[in-house]
Amino acid sequence: MHVKQEIYQADTHWRTVYQKGNLQSPDIVLCFGSRSLVTQQSLFEEIQAKYPSSDIVISSTSGEIIDNEVKDESIVLTAMEFAHTEVNTFRINIADFAGSHSAGKAIVKELCRVDLAHVFILADGQLVNGSELVKGLNTFQCPNVTVTGGLAADGFDFSKTFVGLNKTPSEGNIVALAFYGDRLQVGFGSHGGWDAFGPERLVTKSEDNVLYELDGMSALSLYKTYLGEAAAELPSSALFFPLAVKFNDQSEVIVRTILSIDEEKQSMTFAGDIPTGAIARLMRHNPDHLIDGAEKAGKQSLTNYSVEQHPDVAILISCVGRKIVLGQNVEEEVEVIRDLVGEHTAITGFYSYGEIAPQLDSRHCQLHNQTMTITTMTEI
Repeated sequence: MHVKQEIYQADTHWRTVYQKGNLQSPDIVLCFGSRSLVTQQSLFEEIQAKYPSSDIVISSTSGEIIDNEVKDESIVLTAMEFAHTEVNTFRINIADFAGSHSAGKAIVKELCRVDLAHVFILADGQLVNGSELVKGLNTFQCPNVTVTGGLAADGFDFSKTFVGLNKTPSEGNIVALAFYGDRLQVGFGSHGGWDAFGPERLVTKSEDNVLYELDGMSALSLYKTYLGEAAAELPSSALFFPLAVKFNDQSEVIVRTILSIDEEKQSMTFAGDIPTGAIARLMRHNPDHLIDGAEKAGKQSLTNYSVEQHPDVAILISCVGRKIVLGQNVEEEVEVIRDLVGEHTAITGFYSYGEIAPQLDSRHCQLHNQTMTITTMTEI
């Protein structure tokens, strides 16, 4: 695989930061950038002029990752040329479907082939229900396919998010990158590192991603009790106290971030579904544990690589909540990944409104919140 990375910043414009191999005609150009930059038609035209025969995939972010650094107000570009892998792209808009579940199934119908190895998804982070999208994506019947990706973001504004394929990005889009063949080696890992506290409680009333009751009591009242003084700063303080959810007694924990509260209905809206009958528990952060979580995700993504192997590319998608909580130490969770993958791996990625990856040994993807999620790729 040949790889080239560039970064755009207003003061320096485009500059190359990494190159591996003799890049001729990239199959894919991944661009992650701030909303203010990726929506500029002139900048898209500059990218298109650089890579006229490539599929250009663009997503807005809450921060950009390149090498071992976290940037703001930039565009990080990673061009990839494969020698033995066929790459197809597909774009749909959520407005053309009854819901996110049916949109996910449409992607499956379009892309499924017996030689499909991996699908990477980028989706609008405001208009697309990530939980329903992955339910649709989990209808893949291809024997070896895995799915990873994330939801586009909009800084700390939670307003409008943008995704695009071969044109300036716009709202409502879902873009899928499909990789075909048996020479592509893909790894993935997703981990949070948050600390659970307080008792486990049963979700007794919920609807999709809106939680009403825990153990038959107002979920919002219980949540405020545990937050103490931080309850006065809701919903912003909720990023520091996500919810650990188990769909049944045997399932692994999925982290859910609170997006908003409704005092009148005494409800909380999350960035992913919380089904009635699930088991929920509050979580809080410890910066060291979050960094440890990123390291665990990195190790998971390398489990099918030999000691001598290093990925050609590592795509990191971490949650905006982690960026807020870690503050000036946020680059530490990227640096631990650099230490794991070595200096010859191109690292790119962004801070998101949701992460998509299988859970541990499962091949079915899940929507995650507040995790570091990593996709590694190399050609054998």
